[in-house]
Amino acid sequence: MILSPSLLSADFGNLARELDDLAKAGVAWVHFDVMDGRFVPNITFGPPVIKRLRENSRLFFDVHLMIEEPERHLEAFAEAGADMLVIHVEAARHLDRALRRIHELGLKAGAALNPSTPVAALENVTDLLDMALIMSVNPGFGGQSFIPRSLDKIRDLRTLLRECASPALIAVDGGVDPEKVPGLLQAGAQVLVSGSAFFNHPPYQKRLLDFDRAAAKETQCLHAKN
Repeated sequence: MILSPSLLSADFGNLARELDDLAKAGVAWVHFDVMDGRFVPNITFGPPVIKRLRENSRLFFDVHLMIEEPERHLEAFAEAGADMLVIHVEAARHLDRALRRIHELGLKAGAALNPSTPVAALENVTDLLDMALIMSVNPGFGGQSFIPRSLDKIRDLRTLLRECASPALIAVDGGVDPEKVPGLLQAGAQVLVSGSAFFNHPPYQKRLLDFDRAAAKETQCLHAKN
């Protein structure tokens, strides 16, 4: 399990300190929800903020572009210091081309699916994916409740990736808390994005332990079944 805390729920007035606290707690990834006020209602941060934070952080920057025409901004986010760019199937007019461009920029490439978008939308680009992200809430706001049918969608995605022999990671974003971890891992998720369920429960080292313990329970169950 990789936990990628979403800065959407962090203290926006002290983001540099938040990243430092995450690193000290043992977190390896951090998730940036970039919103443009068009693809989703809210507006968050852009390349200048990410670039400034990159200067003092070695965390893996998992940058989720919830923006229209993401292909217009790939270079800017690459220059800002992103390690991975995740673009939405619904927003990228030429998904294949955009994913290839992300790789050309030297970054990991991912594609995200809104709750109403079927997994089949990724069928022709599985060879270009380092990660596929299932949105388990409707994007644009933090603190939403997990959509239960997302578990079936994760299973469908796992099946698709196996059939295509794709090594892409499966990520889930929205309503993720420790109680849901066993079910998510069992369904096939590997990267868990958590916002308010993580940041609203300091200290971060203890909260990370809550997630790790939940993941350990699922591992124990798998061993018991085998």
